[in-house]
Amino acid sequence: MRSVRRLPLWQETILLIVTAVVLAVVVKTFFVQAFYIPSGSMEPTMLVNDRILVQKVSYWTDDPDRGDVIVFDDPGGWLSQDESGHAGNYLTRGLEAIGLYPTGGHLIKRVIGVGGDHVECCDEGRLTVNDTPLTEEYVLDPEATQEKEFDVTVPDGYLWVMGDNRANSADSRVHRGDPGGGFISVDEVVGKAWLRVWPLKRAGFMHHPDTFDSVSDQTQ
Repeated sequence: MRSVRRLPLWQETILLIVTAVVLAVVVKTFFVQAFYIPSGSMEPTMLVNDRILVQKVSYWTDDPDRGDVIVFDDPGGWLSQDESGHAGNYLTRGLEAIGLYPTGGHLIKRVIGVGGDHVECCDEGRLTVNDTPLTEEYVLDPEATQEKEFDVTVPDGYLWVMGDNRANSADSRVHRGDPGGGFISVDEVVGKAWLRVWPLKRAGFMHHPDTFDSVSDQTQ
């Protein structure tokens, strides 16, 4: 009986490393990606330097829903200098590229309106979506919401997004004068915030609020 010839140790090591890298890239591309929170725009839901996992499976067949906390690519000029930085050395940049180091250079906000929605501020200090006032328990300072008034209808295939820290979030409201009108394309969405992995004392799955349960799909 012929014995199976084993690869030399150095070849086995290279094969294992290549396999691990390929698997990491596949997981990052299609399933889960790690990110860190660079600013306070999503407080109190997300704090600076939180490490989170963003899952992509939910958006394989469905678009983001109202209330989802999403990570998305910069639509153009949204990122501040602090938020646009990447890992500072070649090792961490390489690990970031294959999904083994938390990625920066993206934005994270909450979806308030989806295509066809009429979003307005404010009704007695509260946002309305399709004429339904929202009670937003996740907002850091509810009074800060009414500091920027607006009245928009979200185009199909786009989203209206806002930070939970309304007094310190350069979100759709701030970028209404930009070419995109403050809306972001569904195609720019990377995935949905799914799990906080660091710090350990606050680790856990992301909670989806019931804030939008009574909102109709569109104004009749």
